[in-house]
Parts: sequence; structure tokens; C-alpha cells
Amino acid sequence: MQRQVVDLHHWLTAPEFAALFALAQAAPGPNMMVVSLIGWHVAGLPGALITTIAVSTPSSILVLLVGGVWHRFRNASWRKAVQAGLTPVTAGLVMASAALLIRSTSADWSLAAVTLVAVVAILSRKLHPLVVLAGAAAVGALGLVA
Repeated sequence: MQRQVVDLHHWLTAPEFAALFALAQAAPGPNMMVVSLIGWHVAGLPGALITTIAVSTPSSILVLLVGGVWHRFRNASWRKAVQAGLTPVTAGLVMASAALLIRSTSADWSLAAVTLVAVVAILSRKLHPLVVLAGAAAVGALGLVA
């Protein structure tokens, strides 16, 4: 999404995208709220509505269709294998997204270091992301990073 919005269409700058992404992650609700924020930024209320409907409708239909099958086979061995295989795929996708955001938002080594420390804190200490976000904001507010 970042490549499409920033690199291909130039609707947002990398820092703008990162700010909207962070806002969407910090807000309660679905993580894909960033799509609505991008739509709002690009085309106002109509853009927000269209992007929200466009991103929600296909996945909602798929969840309804697959949910019934998934529940019906809840004790099947193949389902357990699929779930076990999806875990590392999901972790890899999250890490790839994090790497993209670090590259596009970290203007210098100190900002990249704060991001890296935040990731390590979340992964190793099981801290809530908002606690880590508050800590990183405090570091910035105190002027400890550029």
C-alpha cells in the first residue's frame, strides 16, 4: 500500500503515510483504517467512503464464505496444518511492513534506533504498543533524538 500511495501515485509523502499509518494503528478499530484516512486525505469525505467500502466489502464477503467452511472443519488435521503454516507467513508480512516503514520514516540513525528499540521492547517484553509509543514520544519531546 505504501508503494502505491507514495511511490507510484504520489498521493502522500513517506512521512505523511507513516503518520496516517501510526494514527490508524493507535486508534481503536480495524487496522485497515489507514485506507479511509488516505481516502480522506486524497479526496475528502467521498474518498474516505469509497476507500472504506472498497477495502471492506471483498474481505467481508470472503470471511462469510470461508467462515462457515472453517468452522465445519474445526477438528480437521489439515486445518491445524494450515493455521501452523500461516503463523510464520503472518509474522514475515508484519516484519516486511515494519522494514518498509522504518526505511521511509527514519531520516537519520537516531530515529531508526528509536524504532528498533521500540520493536525489541514490544517483542521481548510483551508491552502494549501504546506504552511503547508513549515512551518513543517522550524521547522525542525531550529532544533526545533529532
